[in-house]
Amino acid sequence: MAHQPSKISVIVLMGGYTSEFGISIKSGKVVCQELDSSKFDIYPCVVTKDQWYYQDAHLVKHRVDPGSFGIHIKDAVIYPDVVFNTIHGSPGEDGHIAALCTLLQIPQTSTHCYAAALSFNKRDCLSVLKAHGITCAESIYCDVHNPPDFSEVEKKLGLPFFVKPNRSGSSYGVSKVCASEEYQSALSLAFAEDHQILIERALHGTEISVGAYSHNGVPVIFTPTEIVSENAFFDLSAKYEGKAKEITPARIDHDVAQEVQRLVQKIYTTLEMNGACRADFIIEDGQPYFIELNSTPGLSRESLIPQQAKYSGITLTEFFDRLIHEAINNHKTTHR
Repeated sequence: MAHQPSKISVIVLMGGYTSEFGISIKSGKVVCQELDSSKFDIYPCVVTKDQWYYQDAHLVKHRVDPGSFGIHIKDAVIYPDVVFNTIHGSPGEDGHIAALCTLLQIPQTSTHCYAAALSFNKRDCLSVLKAHGITCAESIYCDVHNPPDFSEVEKKLGLPFFVKPNRSGSSYGVSKVCASEEYQSALSLAFAEDHQILIERALHGTEISVGAYSHNGVPVIFTPTEIVSENAFFDLSAKYEGKAKEITPARIDHDVAQEVQRLVQKIYTTLEMNGACRADFIIEDGQPYFIELNSTPGLSRESLIPQQAKYSGITLTEFFDRLIHEAINNHKTTHR
């Protein structure tokens, strides 16, 4: 009888500490549904500020130790072979989980802690990438103690402009300001998410999102998706309530599409990223402007990366399999 290889145990982290908790749960559930159960023992783990727990098929909760990823089931403790990180926001997207995995020497599917922390901080990410020749919109950074007057912002950026939390995702706390009377409420909304904010010139053009991941040590750049929102911008309801058209491939000039893919490859390699990420741009007068980088992008059914994987001919099962094996191979290379 042929020897059956043992399965790889995978703990799928979802939830987190921010407003993106529910969206992360969706992503984590899709990963658990699509992973090949003949290859992997799958342990969904919900992360909250109060507890980490694995919920089994009978909906029984089992404690997970945040200091070791140990899953406590009755009298046994299971230590996973790989961490599959689907937490949007903190602690998954800001580098904390990646740093913990590095300390514990456990392979994990998202990028390393520095690239995660950098990309999560919009101000710092823009500053670094501008220095590497990536074009970005004009912006103003401030914190809750020193927000600029409306007149100062209008003079520098014009109207309209966006007010964004510096460290947040899924468009939580983002407002488009078209008049002075909208400014204070926009500040309040953004500061409810983060005490640091970014105020950015509104770009007028086509919104594009491009996913990337590493396979066999080589960056793979997906075909760009065009986003056409029914709302004033690609906000929370547009992203998750079907109020946007997402068109792959994007209806842009072939040369512009290639340029955006080149920029994503440059960003991915410059920051020495691992795992899946997604970069967002707006094409204004033929010029791609980088908006932000997501190092733990959405993996729910309606998310952009799954759509782009499907367009490229890869099933989610194969895509997630690739992410896990890339994490294992990276870990072997790093720790040999």
